[in-house]
Amino acid sequence: MSGRNVRLIVVDDHAVVRAGVVALLASEAGVEIVGEADDGRAALELVRRHDPDVALLDLRMPGLDGVATTSEIVARYPRTRVLILTTYDTDAEIERGVEAGAIGYLLKDTTRRQLVDAVHAAARGETVLAPRVAEKLVARMRRPVQDPLTDREVDVLNAVADGLTNAEIGRRLVIAEATVKTHLLRLFAKLDVNDRTRAVVVAMDRGILPRP
Repeated sequence: MSGRNVRLIVVDDHAVVRAGVVALLASEAGVEIVGEADDGRAALELVRRHDPDVALLDLRMPGLDGVATTSEIVARYPRTRVLILTTYDTDAEIERGVEAGAIGYLLKDTTRRQLVDAVHAAARGETVLAPRVAEKLVARMRRPVQDPLTDREVDVLNAVADGLTNAEIGRRLVIAEATVKTHLLRLFAKLDVNDRTRAVVVAMDRGILPRP
């Protein structure tokens, strides 16, 4: 990228946040903002029209979210690197963004210098991760591989998330209460938790259950 500016688009559905990011980067030597958008579909149109070096995306947006937008950009416009800038740092969110093809994942508490350096690094094709994100990914890789939950265990966990007792879960799923307890013990072991509340929280973090 030496010899010319990094051409960048900024995509965030929060106008104030987007304006702040643009203000941070607009006066930076070596960075040229060629477009702004507030959702994924508008971002794709900007990429098509302007062929930017980097697309700086929020993760959660209405319509086409950051993960889906990342996947589309990677598939259709592979020259444009995607750099995610978000407030979300759960394991599930990080994995979704990285698996979609984002070259970097930053949190919105990053400094101006870190953001500028990350934009240039992404344009060069270098992976950029916020320290907290990198720590989570490394920790995730070091965890022993765990058996996935069965469909029935997910059914039980969904019922737990709905606030049902064991007896109520049994009636919903048409199984004995003792069987419900057996499923709970097994899913607790797989999720490495000791109680129902923690099981739901961990399952949401891992993307097994949707967030409310």
